Amino acid sequence: ILKSLKEAGREIERNAGASLIDLGDGAVCCEFHAKMNAIGADLIAMMHKGLKRLETDFDAMVIANQALNFSVGANLMLVLVAAQEQEWDELHLAVKQFQNINLAIKYAPKPVVAAPQGMALGGGCEVSLHAVKIQAAAEAYLGLVETGVGLIPGGGGTKEMLIRTNEHAAGGEDLDLFHALKPVFEAIAMAKVGTSAEECRELGYLRREDGVSLNRDRLVADAKEVALALARGGYKRPAANWREGAETTQIKVLGEQFLAGAKLAIHMMVRGGFASEYDAHVGRKLATILAGGPLTAPQLVSEQYLLDLEREAFVSLCGEKKTQERIAHTLKTGKPLRN
Repeated sequence: ILKSLKEAGREIERNAGASLIDLGDGAVCCEFHAKMNAIGADLIAMMHKGLKRLETDFDAMVIANQALNFSVGANLMLVLVAAQEQEWDELHLAVKQFQNINLAIKYAPKPVVAAPQGMALGGGCEVSLHAVKIQAAAEAYLGLVETGVGLIPGGGGTKEMLIRTNEHAAGGEDLDLFHALKPVFEAIAMAKVGTSAEECRELGYLRREDGVSLNRDRLVADAKEVALALARGGYKRPAANWREGAETTQIKVLGEQFLAGAKLAIHMMVRGGFASEYDAHVGRKLATILAGGPLTAPQLVSEQYLLDLEREAFVSLCGEKKTQERIAHTLKTGKPLRN
């Protein structure tokens, strides 16, 4: 229980949004405690500090908290203000920093396990997707919900889902990948949230090897065990160094082959009255990333290439009036706006 560890003086670093707590046995926990655990500069700074400490002082790291919700995603208020002030460079930088911390989690030299409970939406889901394993509470609601506010997942979430789709379509056939991408595109475009750990598996937010804790009070302890077991098993990080990792991991994309199909599906959704014209605009941006851009033939691309596509789409959508209206409406009412 993190609260009692803090009372026992096990907190080693703290800022306004997050803390590092020594869990004992060589494990450290990065705990979020911002409002709604919205992801901002404080949380990112503390995750970086945790990864630094992990290199020298610990064997494994857990990203967890015992609030009602793990994290409801990026701090939309900051995004909206930056967009209204037309601070495009600031926005690019903020998205890049979030992408970079997620890459650093993924390519950390020692295992990092995420333990989401309650809502892990948008950026909260993206942080979890980059961990080597997820130990989720049975009551965990994971989802990439950015389209609800007229954005796309920009912190590497779209890229990770594309990597997972490639794993499922292990046959390597273009057609397999095309069919595997359809439900992923649908889930992100329609901002679907898994309402249980099982449904999160179906949607692809949890992998088969990710664990589930039925007792929420045991979640951090379970995640710690998973992380330490990985460390003891002679953990090998996915690539030599995350900068190289992001540039050398090769991900298969289909280009126009997928894009044409996705655009047709979006068109049918609008014709059927299931999506607004603006939903379609956001959907096409999302489809372009999942297709790896308007490439004429299927090919292999790097993670960094996909992250750049994500960032470009995210920032350009921030500049759209209708996206700004959606964010403002959600901040005010907590509900999505269909405009």
